[in-house]
Amino acid sequence: MTALAAVIRRDMRVALRVGGGALIGVLFFLTVVVLMPFAVGPDLALLKKLGPAILWLGALLASLLTLDRLFTADHDDGSLDLIVMGRTPLELVCAAKALAHWLAVGLPLVAATPVLGLLLNLDAVATGAVALTLLAGTPALTFTGMVGAALAVVLRRGGLLLSVLVLPLSIPVLIFGVAASNAAISGPSPFGTPFSILCALSLSSLVIGPFAAAASLRHGLD
Repeated sequence: MTALAAVIRRDMRVALRVGGGALIGVLFFLTVVVLMPFAVGPDLALLKKLGPAILWLGALLASLLTLDRLFTADHDDGSLDLIVMGRTPLELVCAAKALAHWLAVGLPLVAATPVLGLLLNLDAVATGAVALTLLAGTPALTFTGMVGAALAVVLRRGGLLLSVLVLPLSIPVLIFGVAASNAAISGPSPFGTPFSILCALSLSSLVIGPFAAAASLRHGLD
């Protein structure tokens, strides 16, 4: 547990420093939300209707933008080989690194949602609903993307391969996240059903993601 806590602290310090990825994700999220009203036009009703989808799409792309940093730095300086050969189970190390990434990147996106929702003509109830669905769904984006990040490192194909692998797996999270947000805001569909599926996707990725990423790293670094 001490080793895992050290991994989390180290990755969070790296992510929070200038150029580490956390600030890049929030700035990208802000850019997407600020530019969208200019593209939609002055129709406030349409902007409010599209608000949850815009926030979710911005959060997905911001999370994807920073996923390649999960293992790249460790691979470049050789510490990834030491992690693979270490005593701590690689699955737990992958889970710790994904948790640190979510705390440094995903959680700030959730915290910024109530403020950015004002730019999309969303009231307090609507922004709260979107923030709640992002809190439940962004872990799925991180732990699913971790598998693509591991494959991108071992195959040396970088961001293009990461996007091709992760985007299709992120579509169910996007669908049920937007559906739960719209159900909470306008109805008449029940909120519980898509929100429960969204939570199930996060929990399943939490279980499967570390094992899949660890298997990819072991196979690629052998």
